[in-house]
Amino acid sequence: MNGFGDALIGDWHRAAYAAVKALALFLTAVVAFRLTERRTMAEFAPFDWVAAVAVGAIVGRTATASDASWLTGAAALLALLAAHAAITRLRFLPVVGRLVDPPIRILIRDGHVNRRDLRRCGLTEADLDSVLHQHGYHGPAGIHLAIFEAKGAVSILPYPPGATGGTGPRPHGRPRG
Repeated sequence: MNGFGDALIGDWHRAAYAAVKALALFLTAVVAFRLTERRTMAEFAPFDWVAAVAVGAIVGRTATASDASWLTGAAALLALLAAHAAITRLRFLPVVGRLVDPPIRILIRDGHVNRRDLRRCGLTEADLDSVLHQHGYHGPAGIHLAIFEAKGAVSILPYPPGATGGTGPRPHGRPRG
């Protein structure tokens, strides 16, 4: 074949080997993930995302690299998943937990926005307003606490019914009392 044909099609033997390696690595990952903890995407902490991206990189790179065998990719994959499992368990130790998990931040306390923690989280007031609107609030008034969780979600805690602190609108426009 000419240079153009080789660039588009290449060697079909290499393509078949890449497909077999990709399938073998996929099955290896499935078995390895089955043996580790079950965590949903919504529960992913930042170190979970790093592991997920690294697994994808290992599978993708090893499958298409002519100089990397399935065994090499599987060893890297298993080492990465073992390290992830170890970090998952070591997070229960306070010193490791502080290193791995970002701290929670109070974005709103008693209707007042904490601009310092908002900046620390990389959020603007427009971002906060958007989250408040998603929860049915028109602003920080009426919110006892808004917490930026370690996994990146914002939890909104309104004043309890009958509390004297909240004078702002209720979620979904419901009046107090």
